[in-house]
Amino acid sequence: MTLFNILSFLFTIAAILGYINHRYIKLQSSIAITMTTMLLTVGIIFISSLGINVGEKEISLAFSKIDFHSLLMNGMLSFLLFAGALNVSLDQLLEEKWEVIILAIGGTVISTFIVGGLTFYFLAWLGQPLAFIHCLLFGALISPTDPIAVLAVFKKLKAPKSLDTRLAGESLFNDGVGIVLFVTIYAIAYGQNSATVGAVTELFLQQAIGGILYGMLLGYIGYRLIKPIDDSLQEIFITLAIATGGYSLAQILNISGPLAMVVAGMFIGNRQKMFYMSEKTRAHLVHFWEVIDSAFNAILFLLIGLELIALQRSFFELISGLGAIIIVLLARIISIGVPMQLMRLKRRYEPFATSIMIWGGLRGGLAIALALALPAGPAKALILPMTYATVLFSILVQGLSISPLVKLCKRRIVA
Repeated sequence: MTLFNILSFLFTIAAILGYINHRYIKLQSSIAITMTTMLLTVGIIFISSLGINVGEKEISLAFSKIDFHSLLMNGMLSFLLFAGALNVSLDQLLEEKWEVIILAIGGTVISTFIVGGLTFYFLAWLGQPLAFIHCLLFGALISPTDPIAVLAVFKKLKAPKSLDTRLAGESLFNDGVGIVLFVTIYAIAYGQNSATVGAVTELFLQQAIGGILYGMLLGYIGYRLIKPIDDSLQEIFITLAIATGGYSLAQILNISGPLAMVVAGMFIGNRQKMFYMSEKTRAHLVHFWEVIDSAFNAILFLLIGLELIALQRSFFELISGLGAIIIVLLARIISIGVPMQLMRLKRRYEPFATSIMIWGGLRGGLAIALALALPAGPAKALILPMTYATVLFSILVQGLSISPLVKLCKRRIVA
């Protein structure tokens, strides 16, 4: 089975599931695709356990040919982050700038250490101790949130714009911050850098500040190239070059490509009104990136559902996964809930804003991709099932139950 055949199969299944959901189920597409794929996967595993051959080994073999980490980190992530950032209002973001900065940077760092510390003691209690540096790696990869499913729910329910912007800004930037933390801790854990404060700080600043400045440069270049023309095809090519060539160059320069894509996407998205392009041209550009965003997200969440086939399944994995879910939720309550409550002393927020920010912190494909990037060994064998359990819980349980909170928030505002 060639790579083209595998990708064709994935696109076809994603399209079929998306159509069924649109016509009959009517859930948010990312949640629906993950749920239906999970049910299909569990069904295959159950039938195979009865001794009936339904192709589990063949599917697992085909799936093993897909390098999930490379597919996301060296391909899909640049498109997803750029497309997501295009639709973030800079004016709204500036109104929420302190919340976004504190939650995206401080919240992610705090969550990383809380998750790392609690995981260290939890695994030791289970009789499967893991080095603290590897527990920190788990904290770094699981702390960034994936706003895709929740933001779609917010859009459908017409949630308050400030709440939407706050969650989108935090999620877009904490992806970049989380990856920078992961790269920094990974370099220490596997002997690529010395563990001195100076070396860690230098690597972190190189990745983070370098990525932000580079993203501003990319955005400005894109703006200058697009401004004098009014041709949707050329404008799409320019933005594609930024999301592909710009991301690849960031990797060569050893700076944060994800942060660069967020900044470049926001720069171009908020400069559209200065491009003097026609409404038709602007609509073509926006619709193109909506299609890219929807297609890649469908594939991403389909792969998340299929990943279960390749995982080891035992009682220990179940217990460690349940423990990881509790640990990550507790870390989210502390790292987001406490700062939000402190900021309430100076600012007025929507009803249930803190609860929505905490419960709306979904995890997605980024966490799985980073877990898969770990070298084979005991650390990866422990971290991967915990990551997968946390991601599934956040998508299926938190993603499905966030709507009542948003509706309650809207009713309190109206009242």
